[in-house]
Amino acid sequence: MIELKPEGLADAAAEPVAVCGRQFVADKSGALYWPSQRTLLVADLIPESGAAGRGNGHAPPPAADLRQTLVRLAEAMDHYEPARVIALGDGGGNGTAAPGLAADSLEILRILQEEREWIWLTGRPHADIAPQLGGIACSELEVSGLTLRHRPTPSWATHEIAASLRPAARLSLYGSSLRRACFVGNGRRLVMPAFAAFHDGRNVLDHAFRPLFGGSAMSVWLLGHGGLYPVATRLLAGD
Repeated sequence: MIELKPEGLADAAAEPVAVCGRQFVADKSGALYWPSQRTLLVADLIPESGAAGRGNGHAPPPAADLRQTLVRLAEAMDHYEPARVIALGDGGGNGTAAPGLAADSLEILRILQEEREWIWLTGRPHADIAPQLGGIACSELEVSGLTLRHRPTPSWATHEIAASLRPAARLSLYGSSLRRACFVGNGRRLVMPAFAAFHDGRNVLDHAFRPLFGGSAMSVWLLGHGGLYPVATRLLAGD
């Protein structure tokens, strides 16, 4: 069994990450905190039925999983105390109905939205959200020179943070391997892991990531049970 924790070092609950000179804190939960903007970013928070399920692409996420996801978000928000939350990727519903949220999950969401700005980035030209979800919707958003997007630009780009690809990495070492969700970036752009706990994710060595980073070196931060771990790409394996 691979131990992610380096010998003699304490678990790191978060790691500093820079995108075009802007400083962030990548959290082991999968959230990304932007201290200068007092903003917490989360990706693919509440998948719609077409993107949900444990890799099958059909079954809606169980209500218990949705509650677990929102409770994890509440813990991250308690820690960072953001004035604004931006949810990139899945989460905004189809504009008329919430994507399978039970009443208790909607109540948790409403509590999280109290006394702070809440923005859903839907990627749709005419941004809209299910009224039950609260907050406001945008197609994409520019903040301090960075563009936050529902999905990455499908080619080389810079000054971008995006969601929807749900990156994951397989670490192969000493004849063993483990697979975890991860942040992946190159200093100019960053793709965030799905915050929802029930996604399998897409391997960062998959062809979908090649146009995004080209020949530039990728940096990968693996989400572990005890912390967040930077991993050398030479140690990664495909699925």
